[in-house]
This record gives sequence, C-alpha cells and structure tokens, in this order.
Amino acid sequence: MDQAPGNPQGPQDQGRQDAQALPTCYRHPDRETGVRCTRCERPICPECMISASVGFQCPECVRAGSGTGHAPSASQPRTLAGGTVTADPRLLTKILIGLNLAVFLVQLSLGNRFTDRFDLIGRLYVPLLGSVEGVAEGQWYRMLTAMFLHGSYIHILFNMLSLWWIGGPLEAALGRARYLTLYFVSGLAGSALSYLLAGPDEASLGASGAIFGLFGATAVLMRRLNYDMRPVIALLVINLIFTFGWSNIAWQAHIGGLVGGVVVGYAMVHAPRERRTLIQYGVCAVVLAAVVVATLVRTAQLT
Repeated sequence: MDQAPGNPQGPQDQGRQDAQALPTCYRHPDRETGVRCTRCERPICPECMISASVGFQCPECVRAGSGTGHAPSASQPRTLAGGTVTADPRLLTKILIGLNLAVFLVQLSLGNRFTDRFDLIGRLYVPLLGSVEGVAEGQWYRMLTAMFLHGSYIHILFNMLSLWWIGGPLEAALGRARYLTLYFVSGLAGSALSYLLAGPDEASLGASGAIFGLFGATAVLMRRLNYDMRPVIALLVINLIFTFGWSNIAWQAHIGGLVGGVVVGYAMVHAPRERRTLIQYGVCAVVLAAVVVATLVRTAQLT
C-alpha cells in the first residue's frame, strides 16, 4: 500500500535512506561524491580528482606521496601521453625559442663565416672557410646545428611565432621529455630528407623541419581528442602553399619533419598504457634509424 501524503516515514525507511546517501568530499563538504582516493580512500569530488595510473588520487596524496610506500613521483598526475604534469607546461618551448634567438644573435655578430660552418650542406667548397665542407665530409653535426640557424628576421620571426603557438600546447599535452624527443626527431628527419634529396651545393637552415613535425603531431593529437580538425588543417595547407610556392625554401626539410612528426606523434598519443613508454621511444628509435640510413646512403652517393 502506498504511504499516505503527510505521514511521517518509519524508522526503517529513514535508515535505508541514510545508508544510500553518498559521502561528501573531504575538502568540499557540500559536494556528494561516489569516488574515493585510491591511496587514502577519502571521498573526493571532480575538482579534487587527479588522474593516476589506477583511478584518482586526492591533492594531498599526490603532493606527499603518502599512503602506500611508493615514491612521491609515482603519484604525480600524467598527461595524455604519459608525461609528468609540470607547473610550467611551456618551459621547454621558452628555452627552445631562447636558444634560437641566441644563435641568431651570434649569426648577426659573426656573419656568414659562422653560418657557413654550421648550416646544412651536402658537399661544397666554401670560399669563406677555404675548404670543402658538408655532411658528406663527416660533418654530421650540421644536421642538428642547422635546426637553430635562420636566414633573416622574417624567417626567425615566423618560426618562433609558430613554435610558441603550436609548441606550447603540445608540450603541455605530451610532457617535457616526449615533447623534446618529438622536436629533435622531427627536426633530424627534416634534415635527413633535405640532405638526401636536395643538391649537394644547396644550403638549408631553420627550425621549420622541427616545427612541421609539431604541426603533424598536433593534427594527430586533435584527431585523438575528437577536436575540430579544420583549423589545424587550414594552417597546415597554408604552410604547405608557402613551402612549395616560394623559392629558396627547403621543402624537403618541411616534408621530412611533417612525416616524422606524424609518425612519432601517433605513437605518443595512441600507444597502449601498459607498453606506452616502450612503444613511444621504440618508434622514435625507428625514425632515427631511418635518418641514419638516409644519411649513409646520401654520403655514399657524394663520396
């Protein structure tokens, strides 16, 4: 029989309701929650939940690393790719921009003699240096140093703006170690394709290969998160138009960096959690192996 309106509930009914009531967050007593910290088992609301390898943890356990005997680093929140969440998620992007600007100032101070010693060329007699220079002469370091050189104010301005707009959010999404690995692997992939396909006397320099790698990884990440792909595709198309439409642009470095970024980025955001680190850095090793092979093949052709 239904209970008549206005009649008070019996003691047994009240007890059942109390038993079914959700606990409240220990930091926000006015919020009910069904989630507990996996370490201290205190109830936590969505605002207090910090994603962990298993379940969620409260802020105090994350900061102190207490409760299970694990090191505090084991309880740090992780990014989508498994990296550590940091207080300044753009730190490495700022450092990379600073390094590029510092090297550009050195270029302005020392002139072409400095640039000719570190830009990417296959094999060429350089009058300012008075010798045959290039990667084919054993100067493999040029594939790395060329990533920090720029040919003009406009060149470095566009590259550094792109690095700030794209690199910052990507660093926050991947974590520092994975972001830095992506940057350098993409840049080296761009250098390798430029060395392989460009003429031995064609000089190449700039951070564009690495930045195109960040473009590619950003597209993969946005696809993974089901974000609207149209803005990043539009930016990529515009950059590719400039790449192939203007003279004196090393399109090989752009395409090599883009392909490297897509491959590494896919591994970063799609690797299964249980083997995430192995797959991520394993794919990076494979791309670097391809860089080495391309470099050896081109060197054999030029010597």
